[in-house]
Formats: sequence, structure tokens, C-alpha cells
Amino acid sequence: MSVLLCLVVVTPAPARADNPIVQTSYTADPAPLVHNGRVYLYTGHDEDGSTYFTMRDWRVWSSADLVNWTDHDSPLSLTTFAWASADAWAGQAIYRDGRFYWYVPVKNRATGRMAIGVAVSQSPTGPFQDALGRPLLENGEIDPTVFIDDTGQAYLHWGNPNLWYVRLNADMTSFSGAPTQVPLTAAGFGARSGNPSRPTLYEEGPWVYKRNGVYYNVFAAECCSEFIAYSTAPGPTGPWTYRGTVMPRQGGSFTNHAGVIDFNGGSYFFYHNGALPGGGGYTRSVAVEKFSYHPDGTIPTMSMTTAGAPQVGTLNPFARQEAETIAWETGVETEPSSEGGMNVGWIENGDWIKVKGAAFGNGAASFTARVASATSGGRIELRLGGPDGTLVGTCTVPGTGGWQTWTTVTCPTAGATGTRDLYLRFAGGSGYLLNINWWQFATGGGPAELPLRRASTLGVS
Repeated sequence: MSVLLCLVVVTPAPARADNPIVQTSYTADPAPLVHNGRVYLYTGHDEDGSTYFTMRDWRVWSSADLVNWTDHDSPLSLTTFAWASADAWAGQAIYRDGRFYWYVPVKNRATGRMAIGVAVSQSPTGPFQDALGRPLLENGEIDPTVFIDDTGQAYLHWGNPNLWYVRLNADMTSFSGAPTQVPLTAAGFGARSGNPSRPTLYEEGPWVYKRNGVYYNVFAAECCSEFIAYSTAPGPTGPWTYRGTVMPRQGGSFTNHAGVIDFNGGSYFFYHNGALPGGGGYTRSVAVEKFSYHPDGTIPTMSMTTAGAPQVGTLNPFARQEAETIAWETGVETEPSSEGGMNVGWIENGDWIKVKGAAFGNGAASFTARVASATSGGRIELRLGGPDGTLVGTCTVPGTGGWQTWTTVTCPTAGATGTRDLYLRFAGGSGYLLNINWWQFATGGGPAELPLRRASTLGVS
């Protein structure tokens, strides 16, 4: 994200389909990480109604299929770093030797300059702790990206207006040698006209990675507004050769920020735009596209879509699913649950949650949900294909005496077969109706008894 006060007034198109991939809050600066068969997406968090880059924490989401994303709340914030005062901007996390290291830029309270901090956790979803109690490095610049080469050597690149790198030590919290400034040449990063202080297209937000022996640097180019460009090199520190545009200027945000991964045999490009209602340059949303490299390893130019990436596999509705696992929603929000993790709340009549590609097979006989209500409750209508689609069951939720006073309800279902998009549509009177923590279908006889304490569905602590 840019630190320049540029403002481009754009009227965003209405959001449709499955992009942006998160609709319950504004997200920015995506940093995807593949770990144990899931994609963990680390993002910034634009505050509602922001008129600047007002960002106080970071968020984590995860998915096994790239369409149904689970909200893991905020395991890292400015308060994690006692020495930080503001600006929880674009970072990236990486896994090494049983730990996850998250590199982020924040403003150092003592100096008033931007610095790079590093937080550590034993889980991809946190909580994260300040690894050092001080900045890892500080030169007033932002946007760290990290990768580990095949040799085991880790590199941290960062910078706006310049581009820098250091060689991280194996502990991932220290580095060898002094920071090295990368020469920004037209041959390496493309030529910019009309700005003598910024002669190349490089602006900020580098994303450095290696694929099939080629090193890539995908970056935000030429503010403002920005597009996404990239360069390649034979080594992790260059020399870089400019290759062209990945994503043109689009999408209702005057910044953009890329993250690129390979997952389950496909390649995916993450970015942000201003496509959600109220969205813009300071209220952004993360989206994703699937793409294929050209045979020579170059990246195609791609456009933003509302369709997003295709689903990888299916979702199992007979396993317990967190209610905050969502492909698309309207009206709801998420919050921390007293039973652990998150729950969906602020549910009113007509709101709904879409879960894409639920594999019902030969059919489901019942539906169970963990619910709470401080009012008189409401109903969960189970529909296929759309919020007004085929009704296959209705669960009545009673008042429980509190929004975090949980009970379990079960109702019969009929007609849920095959692989279908499932909609949980909420109905009832006026005002807020209910909260929902998790849900699960059963083929017959009801689901097995489940503990009240939320167990991890990810196989991690």
C-alpha cells in the first residue's frame, strides 16, 4: 500500500459472485501461505469508513478449496508490538522449523519512522508474539516480503521508495550483513516518465518468490493509481529484468498489492480492489484469480473478475463446519465466540450465508447447529442453489438468554443430494435474531455428540 496521499474517485461496480473473497470486513495487502493442504491468507484490515490508511491489526483466513474461507480473527495487532504506535500495513508470513514468522511494517513510537517488526507463532492462525521486543530493522521504508531459497537461505526484501534486501539467519529473527539497496534501473524495473525522483516503475509492495529455477519480483507499479508489474532474475538478489504488466489499473482502489502461490496443481494471483459496498482506496477488499504461466515461465496479463478462482474439490457438509466458513454472505458479521474461535452474528431477517460446492452425495437426513439468541430467536432455512432456492430443511432457533449462551438445535432435512451450493438463509421478526457458531449435516440418526468447546478443524493448535 502506498504512503502517498493520492486520491482517485472511482465508483465501484456492485460485488457479485465470489470475488472479493471476504465480505464481512475490509481487507488489503494479501499474503497467501500454503501449509498442510490449506491456504492461509494474511491480510491487512482497513477500518470501516476510513479516509486514510487507518489500520490497527492484521487478519487471517484459511481455505482448503479457495472459495470457502474461514475467518480466524486478528492474531496480530499494533498492541503486539509495545514499541509500535500506528500503521499496521502490508506484511507477509512464512513457515520454518515448526514456527510461523510474520514480518510487518509499523511506525516506531520512539523514532516516528516506519520499521519492520517480526512476530512468531507455533500455529498459522496465531496468536503471534513479538519475537524481538524491538524492530528487526528500520530505515523508514515498508512492505516486507520473505522467501526461503532451495539452499535454505532466507531473504527479506522491502521498500518504498527504494528496494532493499537482507539475508536472514536461520533463526529468522536476525540477519547477516548490512541491508543492501537494489539498483532500480529501467532495464530491471521499467521506465517511468515525468517523475525524476522515481525514474522506474517500481513503487512498493514487492512479492519475491522462486519457481522452476526463476526468481520473480511482482510489485505495485507507478502510483497513483497503481498497476501490478513484475521482473525476473537468475538469482534471489538479481540482476532483475523487467517483464511487463500482470494486472492493469482497475478496481476502484488507487493501490494494489500482489501475492502469488502454487496450490494443488494450480497457480493463483491474489490482489485487492475497492469492489465491496463502501469500498475505495482506503476501504479495500482481497480477491483472487487462477492463472497459468506461459511455457517460457512468463506471467500472463490478467484482469480482475467477480467470479474469482474455481473451487478446488468440494466441501464436506457431514463434517462440522464453522459458521464463519463463507463463500459469500449478505448482512452478517463475525465476532469472537465464548466457545473459542469465531461465530457469525448480527443476523437479521433475510440475511444469508453461501457455502459453495457442498457434497451431499446420496442425501442428508438432518442438520444440527450450535446457536444462541438474546431475543426470541428465529429460523435457519436450508436452501440449495440460491437464497430463494429449493428449501430442504428449516431449523427453529429459540431464545437462549444471551448472544453467547449456546445451545444445539437439530432438524430433519430432505432433498439435499449431489454437490450443490448451500445457503443458510435466516428468517424471523425484526432486529437481530440469532448467532450461529457451527453446523453439520448427518446422513441419518443425527450427528455424533459434539463437545461444547470448539475443537480445531485444521489439525493445528
